[in-house]
Amino acid sequence: MSTGTTRTPRGGRRLRSMAAVGSAAALVLLSGCSIGQANSAPSQDATAYHTTTPIKHTVVIFGENVSFDHYFGTYPKAANADGTPFTPVPNTPKVNGLTPDLLTKNPNAYNPKRLGPSQAMTCDQEHGYKQEQQAFNGGAMDKFVENTEQDKCTGQPVLFGEPGLVMDYYDGNTVTGLWNYAQYYAMSDNSYNTVFGPSTPGALNLISGQTHGARSEPHHP
Repeated sequence: MSTGTTRTPRGGRRLRSMAAVGSAAALVLLSGCSIGQANSAPSQDATAYHTTTPIKHTVVIFGENVSFDHYFGTYPKAANADGTPFTPVPNTPKVNGLTPDLLTKNPNAYNPKRLGPSQAMTCDQEHGYKQEQQAFNGGAMDKFVENTEQDKCTGQPVLFGEPGLVMDYYDGNTVTGLWNYAQYYAMSDNSYNTVFGPSTPGALNLISGQTHGARSEPHHP
């Protein structure tokens, strides 16, 4: 789900008690430029299509299984403690993200902690329908550690994990590319999905506003 000197209006209201695993981090790129060749399809000049605004294409970067705050909680302020400074353009607005109280007096079992570049590969967090519903706790938004925490995992390379990981966040010193995109496009820091669960239902709901008719198909190698 703001940003920089060229941005679109933000709308809606996002509950702000924690870093919600089920809420996707979506960055919307609104482009007036031509999109070149995709796969084997011929390229098409965007100027050939009549639109009521200069926007010809909408590209959505949809972060799976993590919250908006996981990537953008302190945007546009980065700690700049790792030798990779991030400097926002002047007058960059703040997001509806991790306030001082949410960083130091969070209602969840752990306060959010900053993850540095050496912790860029982390455990995937639980994102099932039941677990996310339990984590929301009737709107109190205070049971994410108990229900969606995955603080230990294996992988190649070895993934980082620690107690409270579900609450932790990056800044522009690690997710520099996303923060640079955010300087010039729009992000949904006040966007809430209407469905709990994994990525595919969430993506369908983002585009269509509902998930009716979606079904799992058997896996075929």
